[in-house]
Amino acid sequence: MSLLAIYTEEGEFLELVKEHEEIEKRLAPLGVRLERWRVEKDLPWSATQEEVLEVYKEEVKRIVEEFEFKSLDVVSLTPEHPKKEELRNMFLSEHTHSDFEVRFFVEGCGTFYLHASDRVYAVLCEKGDFISVPANTRHWFDMGTQPFFKAIRFFSIPEGWVANFTGSDISTKIPTHDQISGLG
Repeated sequence: MSLLAIYTEEGEFLELVKEHEEIEKRLAPLGVRLERWRVEKDLPWSATQEEVLEVYKEEVKRIVEEFEFKSLDVVSLTPEHPKKEELRNMFLSEHTHSDFEVRFFVEGCGTFYLHASDRVYAVLCEKGDFISVPANTRHWFDMGTQPFFKAIRFFSIPEGWVANFTGSDISTKIPTHDQISGLG
């Protein structure tokens, strides 16, 4: 179940929202777009990038045209991935991008943390969730200690994922993906 947990910058829990429409409404003032896409076909975990993109070709085409994206890829991580800790630690540091951060979760889940004003909005995204985080939004991503997700990533710059790290330690003050996923 997708959910939104809201915290102060010091990690004090403020509110939990579980209804998808209400989550969308709460994120809209931040410029964050969250949608629930139909996921009618179950793909095997072994599905290749080409197979995933073929299944979601209509949705992908619509988003590529709307945002004028230049490239996309499919990223997947499992608990067996040899670099799971290294990758998790890289994404856990608060950062911004000069580009939108756009993901469609095809399988599994992960948590985006959006740092806006004096609040942190932790958005647990799961299979079927499409999220678009505006450029220059302070955020981080946690896939948990036992990551399991597959997502289509969209990019409008040729370099793909390029982070500008803020140097803040705020991500250490807010509950982790593993803790947040237990709130559902």
